[in-house]
Amino acid sequence: MPLYNEFKMGAMLARHNNSTDTVKVGLLTGHTPNIDTHTTWADVVANEVSGTGYTARGIAIANKTVTKDTTNDRGVFDGDNVTWTGLSVGTPSHAILYKDTGTNATSYLIGYWAISTASNGGDYTLAFDATGIVLLT
Repeated sequence: MPLYNEFKMGAMLARHNNSTDTVKVGLLTGHTPNIDTHTTWADVVANEVSGTGYTARGIAIANKTVTKDTTNDRGVFDGDNVTWTGLSVGTPSHAILYKDTGTNATSYLIGYWAISTASNGGDYTLAFDATGIVLLT
């Protein structure tokens, strides 16, 4: 998953605590990510999907963990997969991982995934990699 440069800097400034922050995944359509200039939810909210089964600002990740992996020399952020129930919003272009502060201008973007699976009114699951959601090496 590509990480936004603002997140990388924010991690070094201790702006993020993924174990206690509200970390969410939102869905966008017709979006073109820019890891250099997109920094907060305010930069991407205009492309957020809307429709049946989707709540604005996305879904919070449950059961978050932050661990140190000394075997592979990395930090790992992980949590449960997210599922939208009865989602009917067309075909999202991206899923955006971000720290939700409740205010668009301070909800910092973390990373994104390009997606292309159409929603059809059924459950729509974003399954994270088995090694973790974010790996810092």
